[in-house]
Amino acid sequence: MRLFYALISCFFTDWLMALQSSSGGVSGLAWHLWTHGIADLNLPPHLEADAPFGIVGGHEGMCFHAKDGVASLPAPQNLSVHSTNMKHFLTWSPVILPGETVHYSVEYQGEYESLYMSHVWIHSSGCLLTEEPKCDLTDDITATVPYQLRVRATLGSQTSAWSTLKRPFNRNSTILTPPRMEVSKDGFHLVIELEDLGPQFEFRVAYWRREPGAKEQAKVVRSGGVPVHLETMDPGATYCVKAQSLVKAIGRCSAFSQAECVEVQGEALPLALALFAFVGFMLILVVVPLSIWKMGQLLRYSCCPAVVLPDTLVHGCERAAHLGEARGVCIWKGRSRYPCHQWMTRGSPGSQESVSRIQR
Repeated sequence: MRLFYALISCFFTDWLMALQSSSGGVSGLAWHLWTHGIADLNLPPHLEADAPFGIVGGHEGMCFHAKDGVASLPAPQNLSVHSTNMKHFLTWSPVILPGETVHYSVEYQGEYESLYMSHVWIHSSGCLLTEEPKCDLTDDITATVPYQLRVRATLGSQTSAWSTLKRPFNRNSTILTPPRMEVSKDGFHLVIELEDLGPQFEFRVAYWRREPGAKEQAKVVRSGGVPVHLETMDPGATYCVKAQSLVKAIGRCSAFSQAECVEVQGEALPLALALFAFVGFMLILVVVPLSIWKMGQLLRYSCCPAVVLPDTLVHGCERAAHLGEARGVCIWKGRSRYPCHQWMTRGSPGSQESVSRIQR
């Protein structure tokens, strides 16, 4: 019903404007009917238009535009930019048409395009005929200069007029937040891992030992997402860490994050570990020399085995010595090889002295 009244108002507006142009004015009754009756329909936003058509009594855009007899789309409204940590998003109020899917296209114009390229507008590659009422312009806004932004709606062959952001956007107005961080210990090493916010970000890390009069130390971390060693900690001490993000391209930094602390155990080594190390050292001192000696024995008997003279040969040699028949006979004594007459002269039974006594 409201749409029907809106269409009537459009035709009535044309009639009033024609009457005004022909007669130089309109009657007070007709003007009162328009300004206090049909003009106060309070139509929803998507039925309003943005071109200067039918401006009567201060009311602008109460009906769709007419272009060559075909109604065109209303333009998107309420454009705004939301920028956090150098991520820039343009948003707007969607154009709502029941049963229809409206698409949107976004264009931008930087300082260079405005001054040196005759106000050329550039299409945002990621926001061409998109259905979402928002556009990620992070890759398009690459300089710290004012950018003009605009968007329009498309439905089939129909397109709306362009809606332009009221104030140019500059990326140096982005909101910088403290980075998320994870503080841990690796033995006695203090380790931090920072959130990866992108290639434009660096981080300033401050850390200190939690005690009266402790002095903060600072370290610059070039990128996030990688564990970084900060300090070798003392046993029994507590260390605290905080960090802030820094963007050199815009010359700004965020506030510091909340401090996070870790505590190190008091003993340098647990008692059980020290005892185990001592026992292991003593075993090495005993076992290694014994093993070397035993290995030498095995090699010795493997390469040069000892030959033991049978008892029969030993007694036979002794008898030969008593009888003086030792020449040409050899025996083994241990590992030494002796002729029988030499063996007899070394003080063995049947030695030279015994033989001489027998002869006498």
